[in-house]
Amino acid sequence: MWQARHSGHSPSGLFPASPPPGQTHPTYREPHPVRPGGVTAAVAVTAAWLLAFGLLGRDLRGYALWTLLAGAVAWLVALLLTSRGDRGAGAGIALATGVGWAIAFAAVATRWSTSGDWPLW
Repeated sequence: MWQARHSGHSPSGLFPASPPPGQTHPTYREPHPVRPGGVTAAVAVTAAWLLAFGLLGRDLRGYALWTLLAGAVAWLVALLLTSRGDRGAGAGIALATGVGWAIAFAAVATRWSTSGDWPLW
């Protein structure tokens, strides 16, 4: 708990005469800090998840649709983890899903621009 110093005259702080006293203000800590290990593990697991589902597609259309479905499930897990569990893992899942969706979109856009036919119909 914060306790004020009881002195006749308190300096402005511009030129402190002594080091600050210990524990003059409360210290707030994050109860569930984001750790790099959790983010990295979640990125790796989500990349494997998206790859496994992407391989179920027989063509570009199947790859894109399976990747969208797997990414939607992954995002639901990321929302659950960020609200009730490890926020670092949730951030890693969201990061990897975004990259996976971007790759699928780039593949669809490349096919569409080269052939002139929309591959998802």
